[in-house]
Amino acid sequence: MKSVVLVTGASTGIGYLSARALAAAGHTVYASMRDIHGRNAPRVRELRDWSFANGHELRAVELDVLSQASADAAIKTIIAEQGRLDVVVHNAGHLVVGPVEAFSPEEVVRVFDTNTLGTLRVNKAALPYMRNAQSGLMLWISSSTVRGGFPPFLGPYAAAKAAMDSLAVTMSFELARFGIETSIVVPGAFTRGTAHFPNAGQPADKVTADAYARYDGLMDQVGARLSALTPDHADPQAVAEEVARIVSLPAGERPFRSVIDFIDDGAGAVTEVAERVREEFAERIGIADLLKPTLAS
Repeated sequence: MKSVVLVTGASTGIGYLSARALAAAGHTVYASMRDIHGRNAPRVRELRDWSFANGHELRAVELDVLSQASADAAIKTIIAEQGRLDVVVHNAGHLVVGPVEAFSPEEVVRVFDTNTLGTLRVNKAALPYMRNAQSGLMLWISSSTVRGGFPPFLGPYAAAKAAMDSLAVTMSFELARFGIETSIVVPGAFTRGTAHFPNAGQPADKVTADAYARYDGLMDQVGARLSALTPDHADPQAVAEEVARIVSLPAGERPFRSVIDFIDDGAGAVTEVAERVREEFAERIGIADLLKPTLAS
């Protein structure tokens, strides 16, 4: 069944690839990003031209996840044009790299604002329509840092992704009786194919960051090792294809969590145990019906 899909943070990386994969799968896709008439205008033209040339339904929509007004306006645009919104893909995020001590609390708040609170703003705008429709899918792009191994100097980003992942799990129960499904896609580390690391932010406090000079070269060392561990066929396109596959599945058949990790940092193994425990605990406290929205609704 063709769905109307919103993808946040679709100007680059997994969001961009997912928007194209979803459109190629036959869905009507809104690729959201900031500044569609300015900085991202070339990307908007690129997506528009690709969509037109291939006969797909893919269009850009202005959405800054740091602004509730922007999120509200984007959702209203989609509803006005399509009459419904079936799927939200929470992808927008920003990586920062550096010693945790060097980040000010305000800088860490900004990381959480983009990676965690931004999802809440989009949900505030989208969920009233989806709850009213008694159907839909919330698809969250998490990270293997939430449950797998990861190197130092990713602290604020990993913490924000863990918080987002936790909200996704909690909301899966809270949305079940509205017939809204949840899927969490968990990408592992990709050393090529995205601008994640090249565009990473750093702490403003260079004095404190420089105090960690004894770790100089460590992230380059880790990056080289990850590259060596990465098979030649590893590509973030695999994450986009999994997003499109999940969205295209019939309601009730979508996986709760899917790990796409070519390096195997352990997130898959931990997920197997964690999901079993989550389901067993839901049984023990009498809310097992909330594990399957189609049953609850």
